[in-house]
Amino acid sequence: MPTARTRITNHPTIEQTSPAMALPGAEIALLGSSLGATAAHLPTVTVGGQAAQLVMSRTDRIVARLPEQARTGMVEVVRDGERSDPIPIIVARQLSDGLHPVTSPVVSRSGMIYTTISGPRGKQTPVSIVRISPDGEGTPFVSGILNATGLAIHPEGDLFVSSRAEGTIYRIDGGGDAVSYADGMGVATGIAFDEEGNLFVGDRSGTIFKIAPGHSERDKRVFVFATLEPSFAAYHLATGPDGTLFVTAPTLTSHDAVWAIDRDGAVRAWYRGLGRPQGLAVDGEANVYVTASLAGQRGLVRIDPDGHAEVVVAGHTVVGVAFSPLGSTILTTNDAVYEVELGVTNAPN
Repeated sequence: MPTARTRITNHPTIEQTSPAMALPGAEIALLGSSLGATAAHLPTVTVGGQAAQLVMSRTDRIVARLPEQARTGMVEVVRDGERSDPIPIIVARQLSDGLHPVTSPVVSRSGMIYTTISGPRGKQTPVSIVRISPDGEGTPFVSGILNATGLAIHPEGDLFVSSRAEGTIYRIDGGGDAVSYADGMGVATGIAFDEEGNLFVGDRSGTIFKIAPGHSERDKRVFVFATLEPSFAAYHLATGPDGTLFVTAPTLTSHDAVWAIDRDGAVRAWYRGLGRPQGLAVDGEANVYVTASLAGQRGLVRIDPDGHAEVVVAGHTVVGVAFSPLGSTILTTNDAVYEVELGVTNAPN
């Protein structure tokens, strides 16, 4: 008497998502076992019950693109009718859209977020800087600045912005009025302050300027602090807890560097191997966060002081990053602002 064959199945198993956080529409990897296609069917992926787009599938790895409407929830894989155990994915929350940031936002001590509507070169936009509350309410704050680009907050709390079209740095008062602080800065893009109130300005043509404060604004001193290779896009700047100035200057290669400039102006390639690195932020433990591509995956890359790099938030159009005193991490894409709980608890004030 013939015996019935027992159906042998390999239950799909997700061991981890890589990374564990993402923006809506980003690509994430699911690592595990029995995830690949069978002779009959491709696997399917859902995020919070919504179908994700399958990009690549093999036995130990799936790459899927999150839905644009994705929210924090559970990821599941269904393969030949068998469903994996769910695993969580954290999806960043959109705070505002309809913007045009070209680098990192800044966040005030009260948690107010400032970002730009930069616009094409030479074209005036109706609003230059938008202020966004922690609950996502956006209001126009500054107008009349042509191609507002880099933002920085002085240690005493004043907001500064660069105009890449004019080569001018503006100081913004509490009412949103702009006053020229320095001009002749070339194609002024990224700006950053150190703890002593020195302002660094990145002219993407190849110069890092340093503006040292005096007893009054008339007494300030402007000089060339360092030189780098030109960037076709922009310089992005951030200062570390020891005063090191970190700079990205994206080129057309996939092996760009994060540059470190010490207090004396000496330049070195601090980390190399990123694709189009842009916005920067540094936490209190000297971990550098940069929006870039690493090994083909775009998002927010964390590089520790020993040079170990990993993508911690996936996001294919992310351009900027800042830490909020309220504990969250703020990310900008080329048209929106997002918030995610990355767990950076010791960010500089």
